[in-house]
Amino acid sequence: MRFTATSTDFLQALLSVSKVIPQKAGIKILEYFLLELEGNSLTITGSDQETTLKTIMSIDDVKEEGRIAVPAVLLTNSFKELPTQPVEFITDEDKNVVTISWASGTANIPFAQPDEYPELPALVDPKRLEVSADVLSDGINSTIYATGDEQLRPVMNGIFFDIAEESTTLVASNAHKLVCYTRTDVKGDVGSFVLPKKPANILKNNLARLADEPVTITFDKQNAFFKFEKQLVVCRLIEGTYPAYKSVIPKNNNNIVTVSRADILNATRRVAVCANQATGQIIFNIKDNTLKITAQDLDMSMSANEAIGCEYQGDEMTIGFKSQFLIEILSNLPYDEICIKLADPAKAALLQPAKQTKPEEEICALLMPMRLS
Repeated sequence: MRFTATSTDFLQALLSVSKVIPQKAGIKILEYFLLELEGNSLTITGSDQETTLKTIMSIDDVKEEGRIAVPAVLLTNSFKELPTQPVEFITDEDKNVVTISWASGTANIPFAQPDEYPELPALVDPKRLEVSADVLSDGINSTIYATGDEQLRPVMNGIFFDIAEESTTLVASNAHKLVCYTRTDVKGDVGSFVLPKKPANILKNNLARLADEPVTITFDKQNAFFKFEKQLVVCRLIEGTYPAYKSVIPKNNNNIVTVSRADILNATRRVAVCANQATGQIIFNIKDNTLKITAQDLDMSMSANEAIGCEYQGDEMTIGFKSQFLIEILSNLPYDEICIKLADPAKAALLQPAKQTKPEEEICALLMPMRLS
């Protein structure tokens, strides 16, 4: 292998792939990047066996094709110290060493033969979904914070993709809160899968810089491929049956609070400072178009309260929530004004945008209340 690339372009490609490299791998080869040069395309691959990330960069100056595995941390750290300039790669197959040369110096890095690098899985009867990068990014950002972290129910630890004939819905829940993000303009082959958090975070970061670039998703019962721009993310899916989320979304919460999202979020943050450290409980008292938020910690002899204006349709109500969960939901709802629909102090609250500014998009969140002490 022999080629010349710009140091900063190469570093950016390495950094985008390095997110998947495990810090300590049970298999040594997983601590390496796989470099494959064919024609003018250099494919850089990283994998932890569960998730694989590939990125392709164009190389103008290619003298010899090849395929090697290079230590990921060593190669990345070497390029972090280089200013922008052309860098030449030359491999010595007899010594298993790649020589990296720049204007004022050289480095010799050992490489491994790539035969042991894990191959991509083959999909069986795959299904397909097309979605724009910004929509997929919005869906992941709107749901990933609500995923669980449960050993006994691993299916709750990812984002559920529910692809129907008329829409596609992304769902996440940790049993205390549930978030649904639905797009009626995204349709594909009917099916579903649960995307683990690690590849979801990788997709979120790598899609953030794209706009309406198309993303092609192909999946079967075990694996999913996300292909976009010059990248490919392949991941093993979480197996299991996701709970029937539609059945828990309340339909008759008739006590409705309409309020500025910023006002209720900031007030909750201020009051929550004085909440009990063990429970994090805050209490809403709603009446006469006023929402009063209170918190107290009797052990620490501290308390706080704040009243904000709202529009309220319903009976006077007092209900408690865990402040951390409420703040997470309010921080991730992308609307200026929201409505909170309540039934009674023992049933889940439904949080939605007060007005749907995007007719093709629907977002709702459920939050379980805390028992008032």
